[in-house]
Amino acid sequence: MNFGYFTLSDNRYPHNPRTPEQFVKEIYEQCVWADNIGMHSAWVGEHHFNLLGVNSAPHILLAQLAGATHHIRLAPAIVVLPMHHPLLVAEEWATLDLLSGGRVDFAAGRGYDTKEYQPIGVSLDNSLEMFREGMDILWQAWTSEAPISYHGKWYQFEDIDVRPKPHQKPLRPFVASFSPPTMEMAAKNDWNIIYAPFAAAMMYGSLAEAVKLYQDACASHSNPPRRANCSYFIHICDSPADEQYAKEGMISYFQDALVDSFPSDLNTAPPTLRYFVEIVNTLNHMDTSKLSTKSVLIGSVDHIISALKEVEAAGISEVILYFNVGRKPHAMVMEQMQRFMEEIAPEFDGAHQEVAIAD
Repeated sequence: MNFGYFTLSDNRYPHNPRTPEQFVKEIYEQCVWADNIGMHSAWVGEHHFNLLGVNSAPHILLAQLAGATHHIRLAPAIVVLPMHHPLLVAEEWATLDLLSGGRVDFAAGRGYDTKEYQPIGVSLDNSLEMFREGMDILWQAWTSEAPISYHGKWYQFEDIDVRPKPHQKPLRPFVASFSPPTMEMAAKNDWNIIYAPFAAAMMYGSLAEAVKLYQDACASHSNPPRRANCSYFIHICDSPADEQYAKEGMISYFQDALVDSFPSDLNTAPPTLRYFVEIVNTLNHMDTSKLSTKSVLIGSVDHIISALKEVEAAGISEVILYFNVGRKPHAMVMEQMQRFMEEIAPEFDGAHQEVAIAD
């Protein structure tokens, strides 16, 4: 099982002295550090208008990172596809994959925050249909050597030759999945999938069951199961005080930074996103006693190793780790990342073992 760095660039906190500009630079430094210490990937979220997150252009940050690193894979977490024209997304990420020598792990989803959609004139209500069409266009653009045409509800064009093509043959995307429709989309089209464990637990009962349902869906379409990744919040603790600090930071993230981004009203939430109302209710009533390994890895080295062994047994290919959640200081994040690679990652087989041998 591989391990990557992950951030949504959360910075929406009361009385927060850290500027968005400072945080974007810190994220870049953390990604370079991830490469230096042997992590497999860097997953950088896309958010707009200083809402949940402050990094609006993961493709630009990752392009800069491509030239400053040697082996780390470059991934958006995720491209909010309905907010962009898929032909432009296809060109941008194929170019990055080509110039990085095939180091892109492309991931897309449809997001959840109507406040990010509204200013650019796109309706969240239409996001599922737009996402399906957009992913279809991306896949055709990356896999067809001939010009492509498309005649959908949201996108129409004739004889477009998308260049350059990606280095990877194919550049197989990850679909960010919170619900059965997107899981089915990944399985049907022979694509990878990435889960948020807390959502997988709420929708399917457990992360293991979510992976199994994806694998079964792949088989129903005569496709092999592809890579199943997931994200986890993490903090390595050496004392009860460390644990309390990390748990209070998680509650602040859920209730100060995250919950306002999710649809919370059954009367206004798009039908395909109404499950978020239950998630919002859960997060609003969350306290430190209710945090569990369904989404959060907070505790000793041994505790985290044990929890990750269960994740590995569930069939997860890679865990992307959210170290900098909850307004943690930059130096602390860097130290936590290094401790993970020195004290926890060696207990698992993965790409980090090969990097350690090469070094």
